[in-house]
Order: sequence, then structure tokens, then C-alpha cells
Amino acid sequence: MLDLLVRNATLPDGRTGMSIAVQDGCIAEVTEGLDAPAHETLDAQGLLVAPHFIDPHFHMDATLSYGLPRVNESGTLLEGIALWGELKPLLKQEALIERALAYCDWAVAKGLLAIRTHVDTSDPSLLAVDALLEVKRRVAPYIDLQLVAFPQDGVLRSPGGVDNLKRALDKGVDVVGGIPHFERTMADGAASVKLLCEIAAERGKLVDMHCDESDDPLSRHIETLAFEAQRLGLQGRVTGSHCTSMHSMDNYYVSKLLPLIAQSGVAVIANPLINITLQGRHDTYPKRRGMTRVPELMAAGVTVAFGHDCVMDPWYGMGSGDMLEVAHMGLHVAQMTSQAGIRRCFEAVTTNAAKVFHLPAYGLEAGCDASFVLLQARDPIEAIRLRATRLKVYRRGTLLAETAPTASTLHLAGRGDRTAFMPERGTIAPLPQ
Repeated sequence: MLDLLVRNATLPDGRTGMSIAVQDGCIAEVTEGLDAPAHETLDAQGLLVAPHFIDPHFHMDATLSYGLPRVNESGTLLEGIALWGELKPLLKQEALIERALAYCDWAVAKGLLAIRTHVDTSDPSLLAVDALLEVKRRVAPYIDLQLVAFPQDGVLRSPGGVDNLKRALDKGVDVVGGIPHFERTMADGAASVKLLCEIAAERGKLVDMHCDESDDPLSRHIETLAFEAQRLGLQGRVTGSHCTSMHSMDNYYVSKLLPLIAQSGVAVIANPLINITLQGRHDTYPKRRGMTRVPELMAAGVTVAFGHDCVMDPWYGMGSGDMLEVAHMGLHVAQMTSQAGIRRCFEAVTTNAAKVFHLPAYGLEAGCDASFVLLQARDPIEAIRLRATRLKVYRRGTLLAETAPTASTLHLAGRGDRTAFMPERGTIAPLPQ
């Protein structure tokens, strides 16, 4: 007898009437119309079942700290960094842990079950590192939490930066991070990329570097990152996050840069909500959009994922852990409004994010973990358009969260009481011709 059988599901690739058989936390079979005895049977009623969402770029050490010790009035990246510097001496480990755990609760409710979070290593006490290692331990039963050693103040710019980062890795942090555009000079930035990639190669670690989070078209550290990935044999293990300077670069240089990134196997993470908020702040009009060249990178064969980056912290006062909101903003900013473009934005918070994360056994195939979400939508396009309700969230076959379907009862003169928008009951009628 199966542990769980999901019947009548629509999958992201468009297949309908599909059954997902679950045994011992894994998907045993995905086939059309399977009917077999199970301890639990779920009728998806034709709605979308998707692999769980993944956030490949986040800052959990700062999350839910909005207003501490003050609000970012300019809305700029640099004021956010300065504000975080003011907050760090005031941080208490238990408060940081509690805020992170609260955010993880939000994430589970939204079907977000894997998060790569950067953690600041600039403080010699490594208080934030110890706190997030504890969070990782506590949430392991329901969230895959991957930590990046992130020298927020610059690994070369801050005293003891290299030693602090290495100590964080020794403690169990998973990924090597960096911020070359915040070093004192372009030369120091390039040197930091080289140094950090060498540390990663020596230790067998992944790399995820904040790269060129700037409106400056001359911030070109992604070029150095691509070179070092090839030089050190790190293809497929390196990510450049943000890369917003690319929105300001001339097309000729980008025509050279895109093939270099693709050949190096470097992935790129855009953070639509935050890039559109922080970048272009020094512009009057025309005002730059702020996000990297997502469709061009994808067309060049680069793996591109979307991250949330921030939720209610010194850089961004909004957010709820909803990766469909991230995809929604991403398709608007990148003008990826074709049917194929919208689906690629859905992949940017699911399958592409899993590639960046190096998450094993991810997907909706036999042998994958039975970790998936039932959405109140019929396909990925509708899911993004509506930021669809997560009706049920499963991890390895265990139900973690469920939310009542979204519905509105209307009281309209001359039309009587009627229920609107309940796609789980198939009541959306075709538009009048």
C-alpha cells in the first residue's frame, strides 16, 4: 500500500490527469490515471502540482529586522549596508534565531522548502554565523538551508576579513561568498574574486558572489568570476548574484561577456524585487530598471534563477517569502510576457534555482523526494498571475502546511449572491465572445 497517492494533477510541463505515487518519502511513480490503495489519497481536481519553491539568494541574518535601529530613508544599497553596520553591534543571538525561525514558518506556508542564505562574516565574533548554523539545525526536518560565508564589508577591505571567512567555513558554512564591488578599488575587487575562488577550490566548496550590484557599467567583476571559474575548474559550481551593472553596460561589451559567462558554467541569480528597488536611485529620468539582462542570459545558455534577497530588513521593508511574487516581478521587469517567458520565470524559482542550489532528488519524477506543492491554479502562468494559494505543501510525503482555497462571495444587485474565483471547483467560465 502506498503512503500517499495524488490523483488528477496537472504538472508544470502541461500533462494533465496525472497521478503521483509516494512511498517512504520518495516519488515511486508518476503516470496517468493510476488508481492504487494508499494510506492517504489526494484528489488534485485538475490543479497544478509543482515541485516546491526554492530561494537561491536570501539574507536570513537580517530578515524581519525592519526599523532596527532605524529605517532606510534613502532606499539605497549603501544606506542599507551602513544601517546594517549600525545594527550589528546590537544583535542578540537568540533574537536573530527567533526572527529567522519566524521567517522559516512563513516560507513553509508559501511552499518554499529550500533557501540559500548569505550570512555576514565581517563581525569577528561570528555571532550571525553561529545563530544561522543553529537555525539550520532546527529547520532541517522541513527546510534545506544552505549558508554562504558573506564578507559584507569586503573580505579585503575589513580587518581580518579572510580569517573570519575561513573560520565560518570551518564551523560548517557551505558556500564561499564575496562582494568585490564593495572593495576599495576595482583591483582589490578582482583580487578578492581570485582569492575567494581559490579558497573554494581548495576546500571543495561552491561559490556564490554578490557581483556588480551597481549601476556602474564599469563594474565588471562578473568577467573575472567567469575567468576564475574556468581557471580553477569550478565550472557548474559558481554563481554570480545580482550582476545589475549589466543593465548599464553597452551592448558591444555585453555581446562579448555573455558567451564568456556561458562557457565558464557560471550561473546568475537576479533578485527582481530588490534590484528594481535599490538600483537606479541616482537617476532622474530616464530611470534604469535595475535588474540584470535575464532573457539575454537565458538565451545565451546561462542558468538564471530568481532570489527574494530581502524581507523586512535594512534594504527592503516589504516581502512575505512568496517566490511567486518574485517571479511575478521578474517577468515584468524583464518584459518576459510571452507564454514561454512566463514559464521560464516559473522555472527561475523552481528547477533553475535547484540547479544553482545543487539540490539533489528535486523534481516530479520517480526517485525524487516527494516534496511538492498543490497550487490553486491550473498552470504555471496562472500560478504567477494570481500568486496562487498554496493549498497543500508536502515534504518527503509529509503534509507540512495547508491553506483554505481563496474564494469571494459577491452580493451584487440584480445578479444575486454568487461565488467568484474558485478554480479548484472548476467554476471559472470562459470569457464572453
